[in-house]
Amino acid sequence: MSILTVLLLFAAGFLSGVVNAVAGGGTFITFGAMTLGGVPPISANATSSLTQFPGYVTSTLAYWSDIKTMWRKALLLMAVSVLGALGGSLILLSLDNPSFRALVPWLLIAATALFAAGPWLKPKPRETDTVTPLGRMAGPFIQFLTSIYGGFFGAGLGIMMLATLGIAEKGSYHRLNALKNLLSIVIAAVAIVIFTMGGVVSWIHVLVMVPGVALGGYMGVWTAKRLPQSVMRLFVIFVGLFLAFYYFTIG
Repeated sequence: MSILTVLLLFAAGFLSGVVNAVAGGGTFITFGAMTLGGVPPISANATSSLTQFPGYVTSTLAYWSDIKTMWRKALLLMAVSVLGALGGSLILLSLDNPSFRALVPWLLIAATALFAAGPWLKPKPRETDTVTPLGRMAGPFIQFLTSIYGGFFGAGLGIMMLATLGIAEKGSYHRLNALKNLLSIVIAAVAIVIFTMGGVVSWIHVLVMVPGVALGGYMGVWTAKRLPQSVMRLFVIFVGLFLAFYYFTIG
C-alpha cells in the first residue's frame, strides 16, 4: 500500500467520522473509498462495519443514563438483534464477490433513498408513552428483520432502526436514539466476529482508517456548529448515488 493510498484512506476515515457526527451516513464514505481503491466488495463491506464500530460505542456511552432505565426492553431487542445480525452476516459470506457486486448498486440506491428520507422518518413525539399490544409484539420481529439487513450490508441502518423503533416502541426521540445506538453495537459486533472468522476483513485498511474515523468524529462536533446538516446530507446522498452509478457501470 503506497503512502498516497494510506493518506487517502485516512482522509476517507476522517471524513466518515465527521459525516457521522453531523448527519450520519459515514458508511458510504468508508465503503466507497475501499471499493474505488480495488478492495473486493464483500471485504469492503465487512471492513467498513469494523471501522464504524468505535463510533457506535462512544455514542452509546453518551446515552448511558437513558439506557439504564430500559434494560429489560433492551435485553430482548439485543437478543433478537444477535440472531438477525448472525443470519445477515452468514448470508453475506454465502455469496461470492460477483454475486454480491450485482446486488451492491441496488442496495446503495435503497440505502441512499432511506438516508434521504431520514428527516421524515424520525420518530414523532407522542402525547403518551403507551404502546399498543400489537406494537409490543411486532417490535422484536421488526428488529430481527432490521438486524438481518444490518448484518448483511448496514448502510442506512441507523435511520432504518430509528424509524422501526418509533413504530413499535414508546418514549422520546432521545430514548429511541439511545436504544438504536446500543443495538448498533450488538449488530456490528456480531457481524465483525463472523466476518473475522470468515477471513474477509482487511486489517490493514482497519488500521489506517479507524484513527481517521475517531479524529473525524471528534472534529465533527466543531463542524456541526459551523456547517448546516443539510449540506452534509446532500454530500452523503451524492456519494451514495455516485457509488450506485459506479457499480451499475462496472457491473
